[in-house]
Amino acid sequence: MRIRDLGVIDDAVVELAPGFTVVTGETGAGKTMVVTSLGLLLGGRADPALVRGGAERAVVEGRLDLPAGSAAAARALEAGAELDDGALLISRTVSAEGRSRAHVGGRSVPVGLLAELGEDLIAVHGQSDQQRLLRPARQRGALDRYAGEALAEPLARYRACYRRLREVADTLAELTTRARERAQEADLLRFGLEEVAAAEPVAGEETELAAEAERLGHADALSSAAALAHAALAGDPADPDTLDAGTLLSQARRALDGVRGHDERLATLADRLAEVGYLFADVAGDLAMYADDLDADPVRLAAVEERRAVLAVLLRKYGSAEGGTAEVVAWAEQGALRLAELDGDDDRIEELAAEEAELRGELAALAAEVSAARQAAAGRFAQAVSAELTELAMPHAKVTFDLTWIDDPQGLELDGRTVGYGSHGVDEVEVLLAPHPGAAPRPIAKGASGGELSRVMLAVEVVFAASDPVPTYLFDEVDAGVGGKAAVEIGRRLAKLARSAQVVVVTHLPQVAAFADRHLVVEKTNDGTVTRSGVKTLSDEERVRELSRMLAGLEDSELGRAHAEELLAAARGPRQA
Repeated sequence: MRIRDLGVIDDAVVELAPGFTVVTGETGAGKTMVVTSLGLLLGGRADPALVRGGAERAVVEGRLDLPAGSAAAARALEAGAELDDGALLISRTVSAEGRSRAHVGGRSVPVGLLAELGEDLIAVHGQSDQQRLLRPARQRGALDRYAGEALAEPLARYRACYRRLREVADTLAELTTRARERAQEADLLRFGLEEVAAAEPVAGEETELAAEAERLGHADALSSAAALAHAALAGDPADPDTLDAGTLLSQARRALDGVRGHDERLATLADRLAEVGYLFADVAGDLAMYADDLDADPVRLAAVEERRAVLAVLLRKYGSAEGGTAEVVAWAEQGALRLAELDGDDDRIEELAAEEAELRGELAALAAEVSAARQAAAGRFAQAVSAELTELAMPHAKVTFDLTWIDDPQGLELDGRTVGYGSHGVDEVEVLLAPHPGAAPRPIAKGASGGELSRVMLAVEVVFAASDPVPTYLFDEVDAGVGGKAAVEIGRRLAKLARSAQVVVVTHLPQVAAFADRHLVVEKTNDGTVTRSGVKTLSDEERVRELSRMLAGLEDSELGRAHAEELLAAARGPRQA
């Protein structure tokens, strides 16, 4: 992994080998930036404050050796990534303005893909994770994770049933509480539909009525104009001497017909005059028929205006001038459907109430199944964690799980009780710790010291490693609050875990660091203007000096060096066993 311009780190390369790698260094040297870098590579939140002062962006690049056929490899290939001899190259860039970009196998990808890959590749734990372990919800989640498929399958069915119950209950509550509003809406719809049905509007009717009203209102003027136009075209029978357009046209046509044989062009004009004559005759006939048909009927005009007034009321209430009666007809169709829905709500309320009762019964049965699976897993989980604590210098400590139901009058009927429930089921889960014989088990949130909590968390993770392993484990100072023999046992247990997985530990404890297969130190120098950090792999001699510094605060203290060599010798046996 290469880190550039992240926090106090200017440019550093971190080589994480198989087995147990420990990262140490002075406080403030940038050890946490190593953890942060891995977090960024695996989809963690991008914070522009992480960008080194004066730099435009921070960049983290990594090379992951993926297990053959792993889900992570398949997901990366699905996203279009390319593997390099079985390894996946990934990078994450965070700009000082807060923009973030990710690349996987040479392809630009959403940051969410890095998080998906991270779920299958690495388990990261720090002191914040210890605090989260104190929350009952996290403790329940840990138990559920340990229980595996035996719990996952009934829990999935429970959650599906729970979601359906919530949907039914919400719909039923809405229908019930809005009964008055629905009744008022139904009354308004019913009145409107009756009003529209009484008028029986036809789509486009208002346009035809407007045209008819315009014609009837000007019938006399229209008739007079048609008569005058007819007389101009065909003449007035009462006055034979009237000169009309038809007569003039006939004269022009006869004048041309006498000489058309002498010029083809003039013959064409004569034909056109003949066509005009036919058209004049047709128009004159149509004008005569129009004048005869036009009837100034005041009774019909009154009926048309009355109908238009009725339609205007409908348009104002149920449509618009732009949409016309077609919009009123559409409103009536939709209103009829809505009224049928409202009128059927009473039947629907009965159906939903019956379904709700059925779902509650089904949910109670599934809750009992989920609770039984948790109870069965809790005993095994507690026993496994207690066994791990024995190896972590807590030989008499005992962990138990307290699974309880909380009474709730609105809850589920279960074994003669009415208990509260949620999307997780009915169980409230709490981890109890009895650190020594005779001590009453107490919630770890109240009864565990910082060192005990660190060891409980490590024990839980080791148990998970056996049942649901990931290739890499990263622990960021989870040994805080631990010292002496307990620290030695933590180091020994981490070395044991590293036999089956890659383990990376950031620590201040020399007892833990001594058990590592590979020791990296984060060194910080100051040139007076820019602070830089580098990550260095220690040789055996350098390792003795670093452990001496961690033990005594002095790299060259003879007593510190002797103690460091003793620690390494003591740790070498378990590593080689």
